[in-house]
Amino acid sequence: MTTTTTRAIPVLDDDPFTEESLRDPLPFQERLREAGSVVLLEKYDVYAMGRYDTVHTALLDWQSLQSSAGVGLSNFRYEKPWRPPSLLLEADPPHHNAPRATLEKILSPRAIRRMTPAWEQDAHDLLDEVLSGPREFDAVPALAEVYPLRVFPDAVGLREEGRDALLPYGNHAFNAFGPANFLVVEGAPHTQSLSAAVAQMCARGQLEESGFGADIWAASDRGDISVDQAPLIVRSLLTAGVDTTVHAIGAMIYALASNPAQWEALKADPSLVRTAFDEAIRLESPVQTFFRTAKSDVEIDGHLIPEGKKVLMFLSSANRDHRRWDAPDAFDLTRDPSGHVGFGMGIHQCVGQHVARLEAASLIGAMVERVDTIEIAGPTERHLNNTLRAWHSLPVRVTLR
Repeated sequence: MTTTTTRAIPVLDDDPFTEESLRDPLPFQERLREAGSVVLLEKYDVYAMGRYDTVHTALLDWQSLQSSAGVGLSNFRYEKPWRPPSLLLEADPPHHNAPRATLEKILSPRAIRRMTPAWEQDAHDLLDEVLSGPREFDAVPALAEVYPLRVFPDAVGLREEGRDALLPYGNHAFNAFGPANFLVVEGAPHTQSLSAAVAQMCARGQLEESGFGADIWAASDRGDISVDQAPLIVRSLLTAGVDTTVHAIGAMIYALASNPAQWEALKADPSLVRTAFDEAIRLESPVQTFFRTAKSDVEIDGHLIPEGKKVLMFLSSANRDHRRWDAPDAFDLTRDPSGHVGFGMGIHQCVGQHVARLEAASLIGAMVERVDTIEIAGPTERHLNNTLRAWHSLPVRVTLR
């Protein structure tokens, strides 16, 4: 990421965390990409990047751009985090290595495949309930929120009590990566109670004897991780494994309902469901941004970023960069979207993506079997979050096969 000359860094006075920008971030992201490969966001004194090549390279360079100072605007070098830092997202090697290796084994594709029959049946059971009612319904509360909360907590080994804290806790955790704006202020009164509820779920005695949670605690028994690390790794699963999958499924449903030709293509070839998932992640980028911190003075594409400064990577902007993608604003199942950065890249790439893929494939696959047409049935409404792009309401109309 180093070059031999240093160039002036363009300056933008935009605030990407206003209500207007969070509701429709695409105009700002276009300005960001066209302003330069590295841009100073004057309001927050952070360096931002929105072009694919720069974001992709920065994600891989954990040596120069550290995560352990926080993946949000808050700089852990100078500020105390509101909760113990994540051992996955907010740690660098060597501290990152053992927790990552433990989860990679527990959440491996082979391990996740064993859940396929049960999760596919759960998807059909949910559709039995939803499709027995009116053919117009809100796909967010009826499908996108319900299905992950049906299968994922069971897979972790959570008890029924307290599960209603998972979505609001994850929502606040991702809001907290941004500035202390209106969204953080709204969530602040509930922070302590939600944190306490989720922390309690992660304790060994609160988990079932089988499941991802039990597997993590078993890893501590073997000495793969420490006893102190185990509950924090369980917490990482609960923080990153619910809201993000809810919003990914919502993105898929919206993309398919908005593009009838692509829905027909998926019906004709259901094996495209995994392509549809990645293309929806590329297009909508449920996780929009992550911060890193310059470990020392670092040059990125000829621009000098001083030591200790925050770097804001717009994953969503990179995923719509015309320099990388043809017709980047189109949802296209003939595209190979596999290079997208919606799950990050490198050593911090989402370790639970195989879980999300199976959840989405199970639900959308069941819909393909049973739904003939799907279309948007009314005004949609965004759910605003400082880090996530999501739907609050997504009315759809379906006909059955």
